[in-house]
Amino acid sequence: MWPSYVINLADNTARLDAVTKIMTAQDIAFERVEGVNGWALTEAEIARTYDAKRNAKEGRHPLVPAEIGCYLSHIAAWQRIAEGDAAGGFIFEDDFDATAQLGPVLRALSADTAGDWDMTKLFTLDTDVELCNARPLLDDVQIGTPYRVPTCLIGYALTKSAAARLVAQALPFFRPVDEDQKFVWETGLRVSLVLPSPVVLGDQQTVTGTVGRARRTARRGGFVQFLHRARYALRYRLALARHRRREGWRT
Repeated sequence: MWPSYVINLADNTARLDAVTKIMTAQDIAFERVEGVNGWALTEAEIARTYDAKRNAKEGRHPLVPAEIGCYLSHIAAWQRIAEGDAAGGFIFEDDFDATAQLGPVLRALSADTAGDWDMTKLFTLDTDVELCNARPLLDDVQIGTPYRVPTCLIGYALTKSAAARLVAQALPFFRPVDEDQKFVWETGLRVSLVLPSPVVLGDQQTVTGTVGRARRTARRGGFVQFLHRARYALRYRLALARHRRREGWRT
């Protein structure tokens, strides 16, 4: 089986303990990836990695330090896969839980020879997902291309070549890391989704705070911001529709 990597901030020991129990129960070995605490980054470190000017023009909202740290953490995990000996790997954020299918799904993806994906997401909150070119991965598990890539990178598979590509093009970034992966016409990656999801949301409690909490605290209201976010969403939907038409999308 491909190696698994779990992103974890040093202070979040309870989360790491929970992950260890989950993975041990399904006989899944993993390596811990030291998470980047965005709140501890200096202004110079942020300026080297985060393109605030492009964000102001093309982003949905300014990134908070927690989102910047989250992106840098995923880059570190991508580097592990890109520099490793295996043909791919699995990346998890430390707030996940899992169904009994996680181990079988990881083993099936590691052995999958179809060659029709670069990244496969293991989680979605969407209850009604359209899949293109769906095929069986296991007897009761499907894999296919979602019309719209789900938000959230709590758990996903990544091939070695895709990891190297993401590392090479990651910096500087201007969107959250999970948002960037939805723009597949920019990344060039073929993103698949496994259904039903073998990864589910786990305990969201954390010593260091969460990205979602930081974003809610920082978000500014007002009509201007509402229009900005609405324009962003519309541009994304139109670009996605054009991309899927070029692909000859079909369910």
